[in-house]
Amino acid sequence: MPAGTMFAKFKSTNVAAATTSQSVADGNPITQYFEIGKPVACAGPELAWRIHDAYRKSDNKECSVFIFEKKVAEKLHKPRRKETITELLKSSVKTLERFRHPRILQIYHTVEESADTLAFASEPIFASLSNVLAFHESKTYDNANVAAAGGAGAGVGPAQTQGPAGVQPQRPAHAKEYSFLDMELKYGFLQLTEALAYLHYSGHVIHRNVCPSSVLITKRGIWKLAGMEYVERMNETDLNSSIPCPPWSNRVSKMAQPNLDFMAPETQSTSKCSLLSDMFSLGMVICAVFNNGRPLIQAGNSTSNYAKQMETLDDMVHKLMPRLPIALQEATSRMASRDATARPTAQLLQLIKYFIDPAINALKFLDVVNMKDTQQKSQFYKTTLIEAMPVIPRKLWWQTIWPMLKSEINNNEVLAAVLQPVMLFVQEATHFEYDALMSATMKIVYNTPKSIQASVTILENLHLIIEKTKPEDVTTDIMPMLFCSFDGSTIQVQSAAVVAVANVFDSIDELSIRRMVLPKVKLVFEKNITDPKIVQNVLMCIERVMDRMERAQVMEEVLPLLANIRIPDPDIIMRTVRIYHKLFVDKSYGLSVETMATNVLPLLIPHTVNPALNFEHYCYLLEVLQQMLEAIDRQQRNKLKLDNLSMASPERHRTLRHQFSTDNMNAPPFNIPNLRIDQRKTSSAEDMARKNSGGSGMLGGWWFGCSPSSPDSNFLRVGNVFPNRRLSDNTLMTPKIRIAPSCASSPGGTPGSGLPTRRHSSIGPQERRGSAINLSPPTGGSMPNTSSSVPFLLSSSMQSIRSRRQSTVLSSGPLGSGSGILQQLGSGMVRQLTSVSGTVSPVPLLRVNGARNSISHSHTNVRKCPSLNITFSQ
Repeated sequence: MPAGTMFAKFKSTNVAAATTSQSVADGNPITQYFEIGKPVACAGPELAWRIHDAYRKSDNKECSVFIFEKKVAEKLHKPRRKETITELLKSSVKTLERFRHPRILQIYHTVEESADTLAFASEPIFASLSNVLAFHESKTYDNANVAAAGGAGAGVGPAQTQGPAGVQPQRPAHAKEYSFLDMELKYGFLQLTEALAYLHYSGHVIHRNVCPSSVLITKRGIWKLAGMEYVERMNETDLNSSIPCPPWSNRVSKMAQPNLDFMAPETQSTSKCSLLSDMFSLGMVICAVFNNGRPLIQAGNSTSNYAKQMETLDDMVHKLMPRLPIALQEATSRMASRDATARPTAQLLQLIKYFIDPAINALKFLDVVNMKDTQQKSQFYKTTLIEAMPVIPRKLWWQTIWPMLKSEINNNEVLAAVLQPVMLFVQEATHFEYDALMSATMKIVYNTPKSIQASVTILENLHLIIEKTKPEDVTTDIMPMLFCSFDGSTIQVQSAAVVAVANVFDSIDELSIRRMVLPKVKLVFEKNITDPKIVQNVLMCIERVMDRMERAQVMEEVLPLLANIRIPDPDIIMRTVRIYHKLFVDKSYGLSVETMATNVLPLLIPHTVNPALNFEHYCYLLEVLQQMLEAIDRQQRNKLKLDNLSMASPERHRTLRHQFSTDNMNAPPFNIPNLRIDQRKTSSAEDMARKNSGGSGMLGGWWFGCSPSSPDSNFLRVGNVFPNRRLSDNTLMTPKIRIAPSCASSPGGTPGSGLPTRRHSSIGPQERRGSAINLSPPTGGSMPNTSSSVPFLLSSSMQSIRSRRQSTVLSSGPLGSGSGILQQLGSGMVRQLTSVSGTVSPVPLLRVNGARNSISHSHTNVRKCPSLNITFSQ
């Protein structure tokens, strides 16, 4: 049976083979060590190895088991060749074990043989490059398989073309939709180059069978070189020399020979090979990848076809070049050259510009990270990998990077560094990706002892983890770890736990906040009350979780905590002010004005002079203080008003100012008889003063009357608020006073035209004395009808008045007042004049009539006052 038919039959019976995989390996000793699953790929000469998923029983480690059924060789070849094929495959596994390199397939368990099978275990394999490229070396397929074959391409370039015999090749179901990214190809070609460089210059061997069936792609997406069945040792003293090697022959089984389509022309023509022969094969593999999975040489195991197509190889390579990346075209064209001397070596090929890429460098280091020490690993995970991940495709995140990070989770020495890129995975993963690929690994992290830095990293990113984690897992795995972090002895972990609570408080139930979170946060605060970072984190936590707390607990727990903060840091002050403001604005907390006045304001007011606050901080602080003060003012005013309205006798409890106000005093009216005041002409100084006062000042309102429209504008109003001020102290001109009797019959009157005009005493050099005249109105009853009531008006001779040295002082301005007669006349005070005879007589009101300039005289009881003329001088 041709190899193609065998593979097609394997594909069509893939499901059935999964159920019988264990029976295939029955009798082979490898089943004692591995649990073998379904077949997933095939590789090796003529795809003779069937690759199964498997797990190692000792540690449940994932791997792949390669199984070769000897009966396949019996059907494909003569029975006498069965032993030859078996030995060839066994030796290839032994060679792989000898060459241990990151680019060579890693063997987990050596080859085991039974009567029917060969088997060995390796690292987990996804597929061979031959599976992915969907081309099998055979040229004939069974008709049924041809009808069932799909036409999907290899995922690179245009759709795949027909084979030599009109046969459409196919790929396994698991690789049918597999496609390569540009970075995958770049990294894959580089890995093959590094593998050959190792074999050539360290192993001193020639591989001789570099082809898609010898290239295995691991589940991490790493290309590994295998297929060591035809390795030839070189002359170590002359690596550039050629060594004899057999050409491809129809007389030998195809399974026992290298793949003719990828063989170097010098091997077939001169029976010699060298290091550069492997480089030709690598160039042909690159061409096959960009040629939709088909090799440029399709000899069909015919040496004559091979020779004919080799003559046109240069033209085929030239036509293919536009499909390759520009940076790879020259190197590939030289590798596929028939002239061996034109080909670059593996060492030189690694240095071309195509492979210079930061992402490629990060992936290269990740493949050999297990060979590095702890410090190198930590530096790579924390810095190099984090910087490279944004330019690495997401497919490679999960295929290449995550498996390596997952394997480092159990290494406590580098766990803190590994968690840095792990948190980036958590942040970028979808809910499905996290649940399917990361959840189980993260549970291991929660429940294992961690270093301080690892714990801090987990706690600082806990909100990202909870966002992707199922609610039931949050309750059972994450919250216990969070609460236990408060009990740690290190400040870093406690501080990170406080931050974590603030970030995930929505996921914490209210009972846990009241009973677990707040007491633990307070304990952390009390232990680190002088640490600004801890205090800042505690305040941030309090600010977040207080919405979920009961009012009583906030008043009893939070306010005392805030009162103990003594750090003048601006950020801490502002966060404290925000918490107070939140308590003030949200009425559900019930922050009383008593609490604000006694507990809040005394703590905040000193910060108004804190030099560390900037202008914005100061304005916010002052705004909050003003709001609180206004609230206190409103409540206290309303309270005091209500208290006043509720008093039984408001008259008795009237305030002092209201009680003694002159507007509220009940005094009988009084009149000065026969007193008339004529308005004098004003001086320019007085006019200026009147204009400046506008009629509304103290001078205009007192001296010239309140306003022209006032009904009392003609009444003389004398203020008594400026005692002991003489008229001479003012700037206005003093008035002339003329006193004349009202009639001849008046007692003490003087016949004739009246008294002469007399200036005020302040004009002349007379001795200044205080007046003893008292014309104050009585407080009750009537004025006594005696001469002692108004002494100067009842004198027998007007000459006695001229001889008086004391002056009657008028209060003329707002800055002074006198004790003269006009002041006493205009005073609002009530004084009582006691009569000698005991009788009281009312005194008529002193009126100033500016309109008529006449003297009005009225008789009061028996005695009458003489007329008093007051004339204002210019």
